[in-house]
Amino acid sequence: MRATWNGVVIAESEETVVVEGNQYFPPESVVWDVLEASDSRSTCPWKGQAHYWSVGGAGRPGQDVAWSYPDPSAAARQIAGHVAFWRGVSVEQS
Repeated sequence: MRATWNGVVIAESEETVVVEGNQYFPPESVVWDVLEASDSRSTCPWKGQAHYWSVGGAGRPGQDVAWSYPDPSAAARQIAGHVAFWRGVSVEQS
């Protein structure tokens, strides 16, 4: 799977985890140089607290386009530290 923003690859992996229709990329597959940590947080009743990142270094900026559960509940432990994308990030088979 590949995640792109403005045609720039920001994550790519053959080992994503699918949860609720979202592809979660392993942290080592993410191009962290183009992401900036956000103060945004949300809470999922069964996964726990999500942390967000914005795109800053790949063309036009994008607010809170990526999220992760750094310390998920036991039910979601398979996505600990993995990153999912939305809000204009294209995720497709590479």
